[in-house]
Amino acid sequence: MRNLFTFGRYLRKKFGQKIYKIPVSIPGFTCPNIDGSVAVGGCTFCENESFSPNLQAKPKNRFTLTPASKENPLLDFQLTSMDAQIAKTKTLLAKKFKANSFLVYFQSFSNTYAPLNTLKILYTEALKKESVVGLSIGTRSDCIDEELLVFLAELSKTKEIWIEIGVQSVFDETLKRINRGHDFENVEKAIKLIKSYGLNLCAHLIFGLPGEDEEMMKETFRRTMALGVDSVKFHPLYVVKNTALANEYRAGKFEPISEEAYIRILTWCIQNLPTNVSVQRVSAGIDDDTLISPEWCRIKHSQMKKIKDALKGLGINY
Repeated sequence: MRNLFTFGRYLRKKFGQKIYKIPVSIPGFTCPNIDGSVAVGGCTFCENESFSPNLQAKPKNRFTLTPASKENPLLDFQLTSMDAQIAKTKTLLAKKFKANSFLVYFQSFSNTYAPLNTLKILYTEALKKESVVGLSIGTRSDCIDEELLVFLAELSKTKEIWIEIGVQSVFDETLKRINRGHDFENVEKAIKLIKSYGLNLCAHLIFGLPGEDEEMMKETFRRTMALGVDSVKFHPLYVVKNTALANEYRAGKFEPISEEAYIRILTWCIQNLPTNVSVQRVSAGIDDDTLISPEWCRIKHSQMKKIKDALKGLGINY
């Protein structure tokens, strides 16, 4: 029996203790396929305020936005919100788990899609917080540039810095169908550029995307691993209200992946995972009234038990 190389085990080995993630959502942040820069309405599975069949594109590009400054009211609000979120979560984690070391996770939307000066201030202020050892920054492949990477590479000399990229699929027809707003070539270029700066990279993969069979999911995994990523998050695709995917589902144009198929493809990927690549997530669930389908995604505890049992049967301890 071997232990799965999880992100938690990676951090514990590096820091000698458990590191807890603090997710933050920065007010005003968005994505280029929500604001109209590359697409309209966001990914078909994404629930966001911009979703509307009649939404008109209103292009905004982060490189043309007014640069932030310490006197910028929006930036002040963003900093205040971020500080409050960090403080609240640190208190909760300390009380529940006696946590004393943290990684701030910029989670919602595309967290490199803002003026560079804004990003520098937010990242730097987050790292100044007591007991924060690093950052994990969720974003898209089309929101990466060298100026930003130069800054992050400098931060990485003294802090734990991760970039999380939504790969989702390597098939352009799938990316087009889910309204991703970029092709896989864009992903390849971004990952290679990020790795050229020596930065840690986590790839997000979604299984069960419209029109994909199990062999396509395996190919997405293989080609993503070939890019030299450092970590991976696996997600099943589920349908929530107020999304284009919900309309597809109701029209009978999309059938969610079964729990059995998801576990089968997931365990295959883990069996074939490069030994140096850590696993940050093996599933995802949602237990509220926004979930439409599949029902198995509602019960996270049941998912995890089945996944752990399947891995144990393969000689892998989660």
